[in-house]
Amino acid sequence: MLDVKRVILKIGTSVLLDSENKVSSAKVESFARQIRTISDMGIDVIVVSSGAIACGMEAMGLTKKPKEMARKQALASVGQGQLMRIYMDAFAHAGLKVSQVLLTHEDTKSRSRCLNLLNTLDTLLAMGVVPVINENDTLSFQEIMFGDNDNLSALIAQITNADFLLLLSDVDGLFDKDPNRFPEARLIRTVRKIDENTEKLANGTRSEKSVGGMKSKIEAAKKAGHYGIPTRLVRGDARDVVLRVLRGEEIGTLFLAKKKRLPRKKCWIAFAFKAKGRLWVDEGAERAITSRGGSLLPSGITGVEGDFARGECVEINNRSGKTVGRGIVNYSASDVAQIKGSKSVEIEKKLGYKYTEEVIHRDNMVVL
Repeated sequence: MLDVKRVILKIGTSVLLDSENKVSSAKVESFARQIRTISDMGIDVIVVSSGAIACGMEAMGLTKKPKEMARKQALASVGQGQLMRIYMDAFAHAGLKVSQVLLTHEDTKSRSRCLNLLNTLDTLLAMGVVPVINENDTLSFQEIMFGDNDNLSALIAQITNADFLLLLSDVDGLFDKDPNRFPEARLIRTVRKIDENTEKLANGTRSEKSVGGMKSKIEAAKKAGHYGIPTRLVRGDARDVVLRVLRGEEIGTLFLAKKKRLPRKKCWIAFAFKAKGRLWVDEGAERAITSRGGSLLPSGITGVEGDFARGECVEINNRSGKTVGRGIVNYSASDVAQIKGSKSVEIEKKLGYKYTEEVIHRDNMVVL
């Protein structure tokens, strides 16, 4: 923790709620005081905060989140201003200014937008302003929404070259079984590698006002870890929890990062782009992709799923259905359907044109 110079602090909706299920100004003030101390230590803090829909529900007198996307968007529109007012007032008491940054998934797909975002956040931090980021729920819909702020915080960590991702939740960390059902459940202090066994431990959220559950937190830690960023998951309502973590106290669950960092471009392909379809490959193509560092040629493709255009992201599945990679395709879904199983020299004959010999070039692919 002595090497941490920039931390992404994700604050979940459940962490902000009081005993009456309302967003608590006192809790935000506590985080503001801690962030002030951390800033005085020379550490940049970028906050990713949920809570807009919860504030909207409170304003409209609702106790149960609606299922309709349009109503969620409307509640976010009502609540986002109130959420930021709470942040502005609380941080002002700590002698800090905050800014509002609202994002959709489309903003992280574009390299130019990511660069603009990075420059803006760097400038805000240099001015002594704490950025408060949230998904733009008012504009987001099923195709472009992040789905939860856990995953958004991991993407922000990658984009801003953060050193550490801190997830505040309503649980103490990751347990070997559900602690609500099994009193003997054991807290896992350190996760060295996120594998299928780790992912099986995840449970969805049970809160009426939040989105992400343990599954999304493990996904976020996995994404951050691929870019060399460790993640710690802790209970957010513990006293001075942010300060304690930044001072080196080992609480909650620590997800270690991979020693070999994925290049930024590969991280974009793996996590920032939303997959528009799937390609199914045979055993030979799977070996070439996963073991030999090869590109995906049409000869190894056995099936096509989805309606994607050239330049969009797709998942690569093996014969058993496991996703072994992701990549940016050089041909549309209809084109791939025509050339699958064919040799590269036959592409022009079948399509009447030829962009490249590879359906997905190795440089535009990441092995998962």
